[in-house]
Amino acid sequence: MGTCKTLLNLVFLHRRSEGFAGHCCSTRQKIAIGGRLIYGAVAKLFFICVLLSAGTTVFAQQQQKDLSDKSLDELVNIQVTSVSKKEQKLFQAAAAVYVITQEDIRRSGLSSIPELLRMVPGLEVAQVTADSWAISSRGFNGQFANKMLVLIDGRSIYTHVFSGVFWDLQDLVLEDIERIEVIRGPGATIWGANAVNGVINIVTKRASSTQGGLVDVTSGNEDRGIATIRYGGKIGERAYYRAYTKYSNRGSLEHPTGPKAGDGWDALHSGFRLDWQTSDRDSLTIQGDLYRSVADNLTNELVSVSPFITSPNNSDTVSQGGNIQARWERVFSPRSDMTIQFYYDHGHRRQTPVAWSQNTIDFDFTHHLLLGSRHDIVWGAGFRSNNDQFQNSVEIAFIPAAQRQYIFSAFAQDEITVVENRLHVTVGSKIEHDSFSGFNTQPSVRISWTPSDRQTIWASVSHALRSSSRFDRDLRDNYSIIPIGPGMNGVFEVFGNPNFAPEVLNAFELGYRMQPNNRVYIDLATFYNKYRRLETIEVGIPVFQPDPSGGYLVVPGFFDNKMRGAAYGAELSATWNVGNRWKLVAGYSWLTLKMRPDESSNDTSSAATAEGSSPHHQFKLQSFLSLPHKFEFDASIYYVDKLPFYQVPAYTRLDLRLGWRLNDSLDFSIGGQNLLSPAHLEFGDNQLLDAAALKRTAFGKITWRF
Repeated sequence: MGTCKTLLNLVFLHRRSEGFAGHCCSTRQKIAIGGRLIYGAVAKLFFICVLLSAGTTVFAQQQQKDLSDKSLDELVNIQVTSVSKKEQKLFQAAAAVYVITQEDIRRSGLSSIPELLRMVPGLEVAQVTADSWAISSRGFNGQFANKMLVLIDGRSIYTHVFSGVFWDLQDLVLEDIERIEVIRGPGATIWGANAVNGVINIVTKRASSTQGGLVDVTSGNEDRGIATIRYGGKIGERAYYRAYTKYSNRGSLEHPTGPKAGDGWDALHSGFRLDWQTSDRDSLTIQGDLYRSVADNLTNELVSVSPFITSPNNSDTVSQGGNIQARWERVFSPRSDMTIQFYYDHGHRRQTPVAWSQNTIDFDFTHHLLLGSRHDIVWGAGFRSNNDQFQNSVEIAFIPAAQRQYIFSAFAQDEITVVENRLHVTVGSKIEHDSFSGFNTQPSVRISWTPSDRQTIWASVSHALRSSSRFDRDLRDNYSIIPIGPGMNGVFEVFGNPNFAPEVLNAFELGYRMQPNNRVYIDLATFYNKYRRLETIEVGIPVFQPDPSGGYLVVPGFFDNKMRGAAYGAELSATWNVGNRWKLVAGYSWLTLKMRPDESSNDTSSAATAEGSSPHHQFKLQSFLSLPHKFEFDASIYYVDKLPFYQVPAYTRLDLRLGWRLNDSLDFSIGGQNLLSPAHLEFGDNQLLDAAALKRTAFGKITWRF
């Protein structure tokens, strides 16, 4: 799959030309005008409210919360739902789970979901351009990391077109996120195909927890303007709602050689959520979002193969769309409950050299049942329809241009109590029929042993699949020009494979959690992953293509499943409440990948790409210090090892934040990120065409709740 990810980076990332650096075309200006008006109005409102609030605040009325107000027991036993689609204590979960809480989000000083994910030990997070990130777990990283499933309140944002996530479109209101649950390792038994190396589930707060108003303004040299307005209210005695608008204006990164990369972007998001307790047993949630994002895209576009002609193209990358989601929850009894969920998601993206739209309809039914004293059963069924339409170009085409995919699924999982409060065995399987990949099963067995209240030992064996996508099956890409001789060119043309089979993982995991005392928590996970049928690009027999200009040679490449290999490593995290006002959180991960093509393969780069696109070692240390007079001082340091394939050196990143909680309604904070160097590179591709360097940044933020 490594060559495929490299190809994606070359083709779909912004192919910018330095000659256009700093250019801002009219399309982006149109969306920026409305957003900046919102930002300006919010900022003015803010400072008026700050003056009023500061004039009436009495500092001695409330005492500052310290870290002892929420014990470590509460932190490590937080309820998670991503492992089994039911509430379960994190400490007893038989999976490598890490939770980013709302307090972690607030004190991080970070402004986007991808940046927040840097806090998760073992998760690989690299910013590629101002509006794109490569995020994966346990290897195979890339802008479209195809083995990581991402959900928002149970709604999949993994695109079936390219097998990945457009992170620039997930610009949520961070204050409305309750927690982010991250599973490192397979989650396919519950969530289905593509939950191979991990699952990220972003859980937002219920509307009843976001009552009143929120105004938030952030400004700096990179996040030039981020403004949020959100208001929540009540309808009658049983219904709560909230609505929001968020505008973001982010500046350009830098090329490794120094000038700006010309990749700044603007985004405008609006949305709502309604939670209605319709009866003592029934609740209904309806939520939805609309978005529009415009990013500078400075590239040279292929307009003719023979003769070979490229033309500068400064068309913006424009994305727009929305979603609507409804979820009905019914409690039949203390031992039985049910959830029915529906969502519709529409998106359109124009990113030279191709444009496309896609529509997704999804139905999901889940039933949770306690059977006797030993069986905790979760089962369900689902249906999904993905429909897409492409506007093809000389450079990139999908054949056919329109396609529909159907997925039918069912799953069952039983958590069996072998010894009460001590030993649990969980067995289950997902069964899916995909119109692209056919019929597949994805079983798992998990064991959780709690020898004492302060220790958990867990192990799992899982089988997971990465299903084929439109990119794997239907692509036709004039990938590169091959000079042959005077007046003669060759074209390396890559084709999809309609018979491309799902990639396969068999995973073996072993983990240990312990809480030796009330101030220390340690979590260790180890894994050994065996992969087969991984994607390669096989070179075919060259064919001469005649045309009026004299013709050219086509060197074809075809996607196939001719690579296998293994990945193994360990992930360690530790939390230490040093005192009532000081907490340290550390994380370390080690990863090794060994890939090899099959004997029948002539692919010479996919194995090297996979092995060299993820860091062998990563380390983080976070310090959260609550100072007197309601001040907070937080620091985070990250070390990320080199990426040999992309020639990206190792780097160390330092983030600092100073916060002041004036009262329960008003927060101020200032900070800096990437403070150890003027700029550093985090990712790239084999020709460094799209790589951009992160700059040293500073920011200021004000949050007002009313």
